[in-house]
Amino acid sequence: MNIGLNWLPETAYLYLMIFARVGTMLMLMPAFGESLIPSRMRLGFALAFTFILYPLISPQLPPLGNTDIIGILGLLIQEVIVGLILGSLGRFMVSSTQTAGTIIAFQLGLSMAQTADPTQNGMQGALIGNFLSLVGIMLIFATDLHHVILAAVYGSYETFIPGGLLMLGDSADLAISVVAAAFVIGVQMAAPFIVFGLVFYLGLGILARLMPQVQVFFVAMPANIGLGLVLFAFLLTMIMSWYLLHIEGQLNMLMGG
Repeated sequence: MNIGLNWLPETAYLYLMIFARVGTMLMLMPAFGESLIPSRMRLGFALAFTFILYPLISPQLPPLGNTDIIGILGLLIQEVIVGLILGSLGRFMVSSTQTAGTIIAFQLGLSMAQTADPTQNGMQGALIGNFLSLVGIMLIFATDLHHVILAAVYGSYETFIPGGLLMLGDSADLAISVVAAAFVIGVQMAAPFIVFGLVFYLGLGILARLMPQVQVFFVAMPANIGLGLVLFAFLLTMIMSWYLLHIEGQLNMLMGG
């Protein structure tokens, strides 16, 4: 009995096309694409998830027999671009923690305390923003929102059909709306600290006018940091709940197109 391998080129072609989009998205998506996770683990998971999606997505791809080498390269590049677009959108969604952390750190007088943010490939960021980013990634896994991320990867094939138009204009509009929403949520997460800063510094300004011989702002800086950190501890649950609602809504929007 002879066992043919005629199915191998078609299978390899379809698997590569699926992996081009899935792998690119997972390398950029929050939670799965963090630099804290070793590259081999991310690559292995992307290959395994591509294997799972293969029977679901392969019927949507153009067959190998009707495609020449130029068409294959064009489709491959298109799938990588789609993965870059959607993965970048996912990365923009979680930038609200850095926005909130920067505002909070500024209000507490900790804006100069910056360290490398492990969730942003080592870029310098406010210490509180880095902490919020790590907590946000942890909560994504703890609340099973990473399942929604995987569902969004699969749902992207309904929005960006393989071989169809890239819809770059719509993608740009969506990116603008995602960045704007992330900024708004970041400001809303930091809103209590904006009020705290206004009240605290207003009181210090009045006290400085009443006691001009005392360096009020210098003396009160430890109190500003201490009270701010206490307020931060009390409000952390509310802040991250608001953040998770934002991430869930954005992922559902991305999944539904």
